[in-house]
Amino acid sequence: MPHLSLAQTIAYILSQILGFYIWIVIIAAVISWIEPNPYNPIVRFIYSITEPVFDFVREYLPTNLGGIDFSPMVVIAVIWFLQMWLLPTLGNLLTPGYGYG
Repeated sequence: MPHLSLAQTIAYILSQILGFYIWIVIIAAVISWIEPNPYNPIVRFIYSITEPVFDFVREYLPTNLGGIDFSPMVVIAVIWFLQMWLLPTLGNLLTPGYGYG
């Protein structure tokens, strides 16, 4: 296995954290359908780390169409873009001696 540069390692770690956050977003969306006990510490934790991001998306994009909130889908799409394009590109650009082929 080739040695990864520091930039590639950081990009990999950030990608893993973003992947974990995608699952948190999915869980938050499912929880919003079943309306759990709002005093449950797990529910409060999930809402505390997802609602600020959802609110930011809701502020700048019309994500509520026909009573359905699409902000979790927008967040997942942005995270997917970061994971699939931006992080690998930055990791490769910051690696000295990186070349094509």
